Amino acid sequence: MLVRAATDWTPRPGSLAEPRATSGPRPITCLNEFTYKRGETIFGESEPAEYVYHVKKGAARRCKQLSGGRRQVVAFHLPGDVFGLENGDVHRFAAEAIVETTVQLIERQSLEAVGESDAATGNLLSMANDNLRHAENHLLLLGRKNSMERVAAFLLEMDERITAARVVSLPMSRRDIADYLGVTLETVSRAISQLHRSGVLDFPSNNQKELVILDRAQLASFDLQG
Repeated sequence: MLVRAATDWTPRPGSLAEPRATSGPRPITCLNEFTYKRGETIFGESEPAEYVYHVKKGAARRCKQLSGGRRQVVAFHLPGDVFGLENGDVHRFAAEAIVETTVQLIERQSLEAVGESDAATGNLLSMANDNLRHAENHLLLLGRKNSMERVAAFLLEMDERITAARVVSLPMSRRDIADYLGVTLETVSRAISQLHRSGVLDFPSNNQKELVILDRAQLASFDLQG
């Protein structure tokens, strides 16, 4: 098995609306759930893309190591997301667990064999399209010249994707955010501090990974003026 084995895994029932086809010659094969520790590699760059991954718990990042020791984070995957569906035979980026993360493996070959007419496959493809939409938004975000706009856009995306009881609980570090936005760690910290001072967001506790957006309209239009 080419996926790096997690330290703890046990068979569990399939999920993702139980994506086992009821018609067709071959059902979608859902493999076991695997739990990865924080920082553990889920799959490496250029490894064969034999599986599609459904996040059940935790969070993952896809990233690429660049020259000079730099890193580019290209996507964050949160509970409910599906990732690893490539348009080639190998993974273009590596995937790592941000925190302890449980993913369900789905055999790519069986997924492709079912065909687009199957409802479960359509569900997976819809999730894959959501990932494509996030990727397109990310490209637009990186094209912006203003670093504050990048941070604001990121916070609005996270607010949409992971808010519970008004609190945005970020699983990723500020270093992850900086590598995702293409800015420095200091830039992310300054931007968040300025948004806090401006009354746009607040921290409900001493843990600054948890925040509340107080003014979404201002955050959406926020522009650093020098």
